[in-house]
Formats: sequence, structure tokens, C-alpha cells
Amino acid sequence: MMKNKEFKISDIDLNGASILITGATGSFGQHCLYYLSKNFKLGRIVIFSRDELKQSEMQLNLDKETSNITRFFIGDVRDRNRLEMAMQGIDIVIHAAALKQVITAEYNPIECIHTNILGAENIVHAAFANKVSKVIALSTDKAASPVNLYGASKLAADKVFVAANHLGGEGGTKFSVVRYGNVIGSRGSVIPLFKKMINEGSEYLPITDNRMTRFWITLNQGVKFVLSCLAIMRGGEIFIPKIPSMHVAEIAKILAPDLKHKITGIRPGEKLHEMMITSEDSRTTLDLGDRFVIEPSVSLWGRKSFIDDGAVPVEEGFSYSSDTNESWLDKDMFLSMLDDM
Repeated sequence: MMKNKEFKISDIDLNGASILITGATGSFGQHCLYYLSKNFKLGRIVIFSRDELKQSEMQLNLDKETSNITRFFIGDVRDRNRLEMAMQGIDIVIHAAALKQVITAEYNPIECIHTNILGAENIVHAAFANKVSKVIALSTDKAASPVNLYGASKLAADKVFVAANHLGGEGGTKFSVVRYGNVIGSRGSVIPLFKKMINEGSEYLPITDNRMTRFWITLNQGVKFVLSCLAIMRGGEIFIPKIPSMHVAEIAKILAPDLKHKITGIRPGEKLHEMMITSEDSRTTLDLGDRFVIEPSVSLWGRKSFIDDGAVPVEEGFSYSSDTNESWLDKDMFLSMLDDM
């Protein structure tokens, strides 16, 4: 059985830093707060989100030490003025806020655009206004060759952050993007749905298509990957972790071996397989060993390529898709990832 992948963060020193996390009451944000507070002596952590109930519940679960350095801001990334206020004195921004439900975005396209694209623009302006050092934005595998509005909106947001590096100049705010796959156990993922149906005594589990595959990563891995990218980012790149794939139907079999599967068909905007690097991106994609990096297609102020530090260009025409991935989960590895939730 292969071991869980660990992304090393030994190269980053966040002690004394002030960090703001947008969308921080979500699965990633809560785990990120916990990890940061336990591993670094931060100046402060600002939790920025629009859900007062989730913020209140989050505060109740903080220990005294973490509570002393944590500040809660009610706000929406659609509100540039509020973002500028929240970013005062901030060194690093981790942007996790987004409208992420594929079906919701299909039926509410304008809301998705306002949050995911215009919200990204507001993050850029607020970061410049407060001379933030680094901004790292969470993207999605659905942003590569998108077939739904959520993916298209995140692709547009990725372009906003990459292009923002032109505005900052060599000594200004640096912006980078992290793109990864489905997070095991996060809200909205298929695994909590399967578990809920199993616990409620369902006679079947719904499968959209037996061929469907997805990339998988744990919350712990996701947080470590983002922080490790924060350590090496130069501005303008998109980082993609090397993570395993698995058939969704196989996950259902592991969780409930005796339950039948009901084929429901692919939903609006849903893909059969996910892709994180397209063949068109291959010309600017480098292999860093435990991850890939898509470098900016146009040169940026004094930016040094990762090639100068030993990164290897991928072959032209290379693509990184969940169905052609070289790394696959087996049952033991999947159960080990569940334990790491």
C-alpha cells in the first residue's frame, strides 16, 4: 500500500505573520486555521466570511490560544470596501471564498460571476491598497477545459490573479493560484452523501456513471499543499499537486459493499472525468517532482523561471486527467485517506 502523500512546508516561516483567509468558515478555512495556529506563532489570523452563524460556531470551538490571535470579519468578497478594511496590516491572503456548487451556478449564473470573478478582482484591488505581500487563491480542477459555469468562472478568476502580477511590478504584491481535485469528506463531496444514505438505511447508492473518475485529496493534504506553494511562489503560476484518482463507483463499493447502485445519469454541467492540465497548457507546464506548475504564458517583472532551479518541462501535448492518471487509489489507501480527514 502506498503511503499518504505529504507536502513539505519546512521552507516557510510564518511566525509573526498576519494572515487573512476568505471563505474561512468552509471546510478548508477551518482546517487551515487549526493547522496554522498549531504550527506557527502568528501575529493574527483574520476569518473573513459572510455567514454569521458559522462564524459564531467556529468561535465556540477555538481554544484560548487560537482565540487570542483570531479576528472575525463579517463580509463578502463582492464588497471591495469591506475587503480593504479587513486587509489592513495583513501580510498574506489565502483566498478560499467561492460559489462552488456546479448545479447552483448553472441556475444562478450572475451570482456565480459576481462572487467568483468580480470577487477575485476585489481581492486584487484590496491587496494592492494594503500592500499585502502574497495572495494565493484556491481554484479547482473544473477550471481546466471547463464545461460548466463554475469551472469557467474559476478559470476567469485564475486569469485575473495571474494577470494581477503585471500591475504590482517586481516589488509589489505577488499572486499565485492552487488548483486541486475533490477533497475527501468536504461539504458537498459525494462521500458525506454516501455515508448519510448508508446511515439512513438506503437500499441503493446513486452513481451518475460507472465510468466516472475523480482526483482525490484530503483536507490535511490540501492545507499543506497550499502552504508549501505559498513558500515557493514567485507570482503568476498555477500549482497542481500530483494526487491519485479513483472511480466514484469504486468508492461506493468500499463504503457499502452490499448496496446496489442506481445509475442516475450525468447532471447539468458535470464531467465524466476531471482534468487539471490541458494539452494546450503543456507548453508552459513544468514538473517539480511532487507537483506541476503552469508558468505564466507571458514574462513578468524580473520573475525567475522554475526551470532555473531544476524543474523539467513536460512533453508537448501532455495532459493531466483523472482517467489517464498514473496514480490510483486502492481500497487500503482510500480508507487511510478517510482516516486523515
